[in-house]
Amino acid sequence: MELHTLGIDLGKAVFHAVGLNKRGDFVMRKKFSRTQLLRFTANLKVDLIGMESCGDAHFLGHSLREQGHDVRLIPAQYVKPFVKTNKNDFIDAEAIAEAVGHPTMRFVPIKSDNQLTCNPCTVSVSAG
Repeated sequence: MELHTLGIDLGKAVFHAVGLNKRGDFVMRKKFSRTQLLRFTANLKVDLIGMESCGDAHFLGHSLREQGHDVRLIPAQYVKPFVKTNKNDFIDAEAIAEAVGHPTMRFVPIKSDNQLTCNPCTVSVSAG
């Protein structure tokens, strides 16, 4: 199976992935858990992986980049015009796969580990 682009719709426990070939034809539709997805992509040859931008996408983006993939995050409002019919997880993944390859698409940079960690606020209290 020749994959050019992989669109991934992130869920809480299940991720839906849709693959496109170089002509833009849909050649793969699968559901994965996080572990299954990372196992699947570990040996996958794909030019581009797209996901909607959210907190989990940054974490998963790091993992996929460590595997050597070109990962791009798209703001959700830029994916909506690519949704063709009634919303479901596979249709969202298809829209992401199409949107990520669009020549004028804008992307969100993947946050670093430092940006993802929550730094507690420091409050100084002066004794009066």
